[in-house]
Amino acid sequence: MIALVLREARRGYAGGGAAMTVGFFLLVAILFPFAIGPDAALLSRIGGGVIWAAALLAALLPVDRLIAPDLEAGIFDQLAVRGQSLAAAAAAKMLGHWLAFAPPVMVAALIVAGLMGVDGETLLLVEAGLVIGTPGLAALAVATGALTAGLRGAGAISGLVLLPLAIPLLIFGAGAIDGGAGGLKLLGAVSLLLVAGAPFVAAAAIRIGME
Repeated sequence: MIALVLREARRGYAGGGAAMTVGFFLLVAILFPFAIGPDAALLSRIGGGVIWAAALLAALLPVDRLIAPDLEAGIFDQLAVRGQSLAAAAAAKMLGHWLAFAPPVMVAALIVAGLMGVDGETLLLVEAGLVIGTPGLAALAVATGALTAGLRGAGAISGLVLLPLAIPLLIFGAGAIDGGAGGLKLLGAVSLLLVAGAPFVAAAAIRIGME
């Protein structure tokens, strides 16, 4: 399982994958000031929410490559033959995906915060929220990738599946900026629920795809 985690993380960084995720995150975040205008007070007030919205979309970017390539290559069949748990394999993929996208996004959030004039206290809450909430995003991404693996137009379908399910994370993540420790606890509860349940959902979907 450790090898699967490291493989997933390496694949996330290989071929400029991390750079693409960061570039997409920055592009989404920078579009907001153009749409809203040069109101510094307004940008500072909504900066934390913008960072969360951009992080959510960045997590969606690699969904179609998380499960489908390994399912087609028979990797999961080999794991099943060796007696490995598919839920454990899905959990390993979740961790590998988190290592590949969350740290670069959290670093890029510093750039966005500077561009939007987010103060230090707000930035600290945003970063704490990302640490707590991004595992939930990674869990959703892997579960969604498993549910849509092998479907035609999986990328578009993944967005339709993942985005509504990620709304609680977005609400509590942005709400933690004003709610402080209480908001972070709610975010942690939602993220923990997703992390605990997603491997079993992904394993069931993978098992169906193997038949």
